[in-house]
Amino acid sequence: MKTDAAPISANFPDAQDLRELTAWRQDMHAQPELSGQEGKTAQRVAAALAPTDPDEIVTGLGGQGLAAVYTGAATGPTVLIRCELDGLPIHETGAVAHRSRHPGRGHLCGHDGHMAIVLGVARWLGAHRPQRGRAVLLFQPAEETGAGAAAVIADPRFAPLRPDLALALHNYPGLPLGAAVVRPGVAHCASRGIKLVLSGRTAHAAQPELGLSPGPVLARLIAELPALGAGQGPEDAEFARVTVTHASLGAPSFGIAPGQAELWATLRTRTDAGMARLVARVEALVMQAAAAQGLAVTQDWHDVFAHVENAPEAVAVFTRAMQAAKVPPTDLDLPMRASEDFGRFSALCPAAMLLLGAGEACPPLHAPDYDFPDALIAPGVRLFTEALWAQLY
Repeated sequence: MKTDAAPISANFPDAQDLRELTAWRQDMHAQPELSGQEGKTAQRVAAALAPTDPDEIVTGLGGQGLAAVYTGAATGPTVLIRCELDGLPIHETGAVAHRSRHPGRGHLCGHDGHMAIVLGVARWLGAHRPQRGRAVLLFQPAEETGAGAAAVIADPRFAPLRPDLALALHNYPGLPLGAAVVRPGVAHCASRGIKLVLSGRTAHAAQPELGLSPGPVLARLIAELPALGAGQGPEDAEFARVTVTHASLGAPSFGIAPGQAELWATLRTRTDAGMARLVARVEALVMQAAAAQGLAVTQDWHDVFAHVENAPEAVAVFTRAMQAAKVPPTDLDLPMRASEDFGRFSALCPAAMLLLGAGEACPPLHAPDYDFPDALIAPGVRLFTEALWAQLY
């Protein structure tokens, strides 16, 4: 395996590349699409990839995803680099000239910047074909809902692209601009959402005793579900959190005693095993509370994220790439409570996600005034190209 720096590392991307990648990123920022609806985004990515002459572009992966494949002359490993296509259902309030042109939608997590970085990697690969193995650049749909990675992996057309190593990065406000953190072990928590519908029987508000109100059970669950939490933080092996995010009871009327209630909550744990235990406890509490009052209950699970496990060998690849690309290390308490859909790739091969600092003054992810710092495009490209150089050249 090659460990010395790529000869062109210090010169790529050059000033012209950066101007073009920045303009492309800002154009994408202005045109966000939501999870599962990224059709036009995928088309723009495919058009930008075409001049890099990939050996194959696979479109429609897991819905709207696409992958560009660059194959070396000799056999070798398949290295996957993944970014995301989707924006968020949040109205952007920032004052940048390239702000979203679509009210209620915004690239407020930096996926536009991640795409620009991986497009920069594609440009580098177009000029420096792998000597062995394959580089697969995956533009994944539906990261924000937790559905995209699973859909891509389940797509039969992904099987021939199965990687031996998977790498990804995410910008992170609060860390010094351009510094990075990557460590082995659990990096991001598992999470999932539960939607409960409690059904009783309506009655006239003057005679509530003739109905069956789910109100007492709703109130009990609002109080008792969060009490299932454990641990001070995700550094604790038994860390668990239940956060009630939405509740409704009955119709907005003064004349009707309620007959139905709805409750949404997010479950969060350090690991997938911890999630299985927390799910069992939540389901037992819900069923016991509903049965005690004679209510019917339905439940649905949404936004299911596996925890992200950084493999030591994948972390080592990133660590060497940081040194070669002159990306300084920084520190952050891990695991992060926030979830990341990249965890699905850990089941396929050694995988790691690196956090790249977006600056201490950068608004937080998902804030309405967040905007990806374009200064991260160059170090992001260099991190990935150095990793590829060590594996495929």
